[in-house]
Amino acid sequence: MDILKYLGGYPEHVQAQVRELVDQGRLGERLHDRYGETHGVRNDKALLQYTVAMKDRFLRQSGPLHKVIYDDKLQVVRQALGTHTAVSRVQGSRLKARREIRIASVFRDAPAEFLKMIVVHELAHLKEYEHNKPFYQLCTHMAPDYHQLEFDLRLYLTLLESEKASASEPVLRSGP
Repeated sequence: MDILKYLGGYPEHVQAQVRELVDQGRLGERLHDRYGETHGVRNDKALLQYTVAMKDRFLRQSGPLHKVIYDDKLQVVRQALGTHTAVSRVQGSRLKARREIRIASVFRDAPAEFLKMIVVHELAHLKEYEHNKPFYQLCTHMAPDYHQLEFDLRLYLTLLESEKASASEPVLRSGP
């Protein structure tokens, strides 16, 4: 199992440094020193309030959000860390659009800065659908340290993956 799958696009020397931290068991310590504080956004109602407050601060002109939830079904590797959708329904002669954001439930227990990074990313998709230059400019407008947070979030996911891998390794026993 490749525990560095979240760092696939990074240079080999960066991956080597991360692999060394994982092997020495120091990656968690490094992340805890930098991002030790968890957030208090524990339920879907609080997540909606947190996200709407950030949207109102930075994206006043965009339409309202109707639903923001932690989603247990989001698989971090396959689907992403969060999703944004616009669900359109016909009601009579009108077309109603409802905007929804779903965030992987792994972020319920993540450091506060990582939740902020995911929310910023999904809010940026309200204006820019593609991951292009204007998208990342909007992300850095909302969170000036966005790129560092994204990298550190990848380190956090690597840490979770390494902990999961070491927990699933068979324990060798000596003797009968």
